[in-house]
Amino acid sequence: MSFYDYLSAKAVSLCAAGIGAAYLILVSFMCGISKRLIIMLLVCAGVGAAVWLLVGWRLTDRRLRTLKRRIDGLPEKYLIGETLDCPKNPIELEYYLLMKEISRSAIGAVEQARADKQDYCDYVESWVHEIKTPLTACSLILSNSSDPAKLRGDTRRELRRELRRADNLTETILTYAKLRTVEKDTQITRVGLRRVCDQAVQEEMELLIAAGISVSIDGDCEVYTDPKLFVFILKQLLINCAKYCRGCRIKLVIANGSLSFEDNGVGIPAHELSRVTERGFTGAAGRSLGQSTGMGLYIVGELCKKLNIGLAISSKEGRFTRFEFGFSAPTLQKCQTSGRER
Repeated sequence: MSFYDYLSAKAVSLCAAGIGAAYLILVSFMCGISKRLIIMLLVCAGVGAAVWLLVGWRLTDRRLRTLKRRIDGLPEKYLIGETLDCPKNPIELEYYLLMKEISRSAIGAVEQARADKQDYCDYVESWVHEIKTPLTACSLILSNSSDPAKLRGDTRRELRRELRRADNLTETILTYAKLRTVEKDTQITRVGLRRVCDQAVQEEMELLIAAGISVSIDGDCEVYTDPKLFVFILKQLLINCAKYCRGCRIKLVIANGSLSFEDNGVGIPAHELSRVTERGFTGAAGRSLGQSTGMGLYIVGELCKKLNIGLAISSKEGRFTRFEFGFSAPTLQKCQTSGRER
């Protein structure tokens, strides 16, 4: 810090001191004090002010240089707030406390960003390994056929099933990548829940048939939501059933602006139930199969929050798992009850 910059910072104090000195000189003249004494007092005051300014500048310059050395020595500059010495000056103490608060906020944001980045990298890595499975299966199916253009019906179904798995994995990672900015693509419209359920089941029909899963849909009503994102939510649940609950029966019941999704599969252990929507949590079933990224239900939970859809999960191990979705917007049509099984 230059001496000129220090003087500029003290300009207000110097002006006040000059005005005070002028006032004292005027009062001294009026009181009849000799000019020689007044001059001596002014000289002493000037020397004192100069010494005060020089000492203050040197001390301030030294503190700033020490602070810059500390910053240069830190691997992460935002940690400087944690290395500052606590000042005794009340005004400087207030600035110090503000800097500590800002620094801790920055540390928290950086740590969260690092954790998110690591989670994303881990998920991408696991996704790459997982998508290799259906792609390898497709390659084997084609290589085992002498003429790919004349594939048998069952072979074609198997090929379509593997391609659907690859498409599901791609859609999942794209949705996860857009999760933070999903509000920009959200389009809330009036939609019939039965039509959304039909679309989700139809798109995953190959996987459901291969897993021997039957689906029934009862009731219908219209709500406000994003149909594309809610179809994705339902597809994640259907995919999980195809993975972990082969041969089960799925019941979707629509009533009074809510949707219940229930399967009679293996269920979720009670100690895992509260964690199934945590990022990266796989659970005992996922670990035993070795094909779970632990991201499906996490994305479902996050999308429900962003769409303002209530989500309640209940389960009893070995008997059932139930997902209940509650829509905050009022239904627009009276709910109708009718059954249909697939």
